[in-house]
Amino acid sequence: MLQKPRNIIVLVADSLRFDSVYDAGIGMPYVEQHATQFTEARSAGCWTLPATASLFTGLMPHEHGATAQSRSIHLHIPTLAEKMKAAGYNTYQVTANIATTDIFGLHRGFDEIRRIWKLVDPKFNRLQQLLVLIGKPRLRKKLLSKDMLMARMASDLEMATTWLQNTYEDVFQQARNIIKENEAKGESSFIFLNLMETHFPYHIAPTFKLTSNGVIRKLREITSLFHTANQTFLVKDKEPIKTDMLELLKGRQRDAWRSISSGVNAFCEEMHKDTGNLMVFGADHGENFGETGWTYHFSNVTDAGNKVPMFWLDHNDDKAKTIGTPVSTRHIFNSMLRVTGHEQLGPSMVHEPELSMPVMQSFWYNNRGKTLDKYRYNQICFLLEETRFLMRNNKWYQAPFQTGYDEPEFIALPSDADPIRDFSMNLKTKDDYLKILDSFRLFSSGISFENPKEVHH
Repeated sequence: MLQKPRNIIVLVADSLRFDSVYDAGIGMPYVEQHATQFTEARSAGCWTLPATASLFTGLMPHEHGATAQSRSIHLHIPTLAEKMKAAGYNTYQVTANIATTDIFGLHRGFDEIRRIWKLVDPKFNRLQQLLVLIGKPRLRKKLLSKDMLMARMASDLEMATTWLQNTYEDVFQQARNIIKENEAKGESSFIFLNLMETHFPYHIAPTFKLTSNGVIRKLREITSLFHTANQTFLVKDKEPIKTDMLELLKGRQRDAWRSISSGVNAFCEEMHKDTGNLMVFGADHGENFGETGWTYHFSNVTDAGNKVPMFWLDHNDDKAKTIGTPVSTRHIFNSMLRVTGHEQLGPSMVHEPELSMPVMQSFWYNNRGKTLDKYRYNQICFLLEETRFLMRNNKWYQAPFQTGYDEPEFIALPSDADPIRDFSMNLKTKDDYLKILDSFRLFSSGISFENPKEVHH
């Protein structure tokens, strides 16, 4: 019987796109030489909350409940941290993103959460901090609230003070300290780490920096960053960010990844080489920059928006492998259950990739109550062989399977089309797909149009 991992470290680079890792010529020598890498891995969700909750539960967003509309993992659903605790690991989260903490219920099962913004000093000035606060609507609201005037700063305001600076080395050091403390007691650690350097607005330098030259182009870049952060397109009848700025913003993440990739590679080697540790590195979700009319998070189920890098550095086997089978990253949950002696609750993307069905979802975002009607829909996408089938507003669309990043448009199918039921596949797989589809429809039908945070079951 194979020995279970001495320690387990799960490292997530928030929002990191597949193309930022694979198309930028930025290698990770140790990881590439010793990991199982997944070249067709897709996130179940398209922003931090649903995507991370899927990693923590092995479920689709509509199943675990942490979506843009219902906001929190259902209390009866076991989390990865709870499972790891039951397997004998002390459980920790070290995060640079408040969305992975108790604000949305992703803290459950962790013995301790170390919020990196509470452990480092802000490296940029007060004016820059103020710009962060006024750049996002939720923070602007708190800035002008009674609580703010009474100097009772909310957690997300506090997080914003370090949002525009690199903290990844601080996160890594916390992980080192945790492992050292527990190993001194003869105890094992399960640690979830979240890095924000690859998250909007992207850390291309130790502190916030623009990439443009010239005053006019710098102003356009700042304006585009503002529109992206505020999801302006959802309340306007046009895309406020021009194509050249979309490409610039897309390139900012690539530059951010370039700046931290060697550090990530070195940390993975340190945590894995000759340690008996399991090291997992990847992204929670990807991004979309205009390929199908969407910008950034929340509402895309395209290949570009949901295809993510994922690497598994096994504790018993350090031979490089490549799995090109389309898989869902939510099934990393079952992979970790398997290696720690738990009964699997579903397929393992590592050990049974052929059973890991890539299904993607998004749920419309109520932008200050002003989201245009044309954007008020939930959608689900199934990737079947060479075709993607998308359901939106109870209508089916299809598009070719895409390995690049120029997204073809989804074309509407006839009103009587029922592609999942009509598609030729084994009965077990078809039944699983239909169960996901039916439960998604049921969940969506319980969402209040007027107040999407109210879910009626």
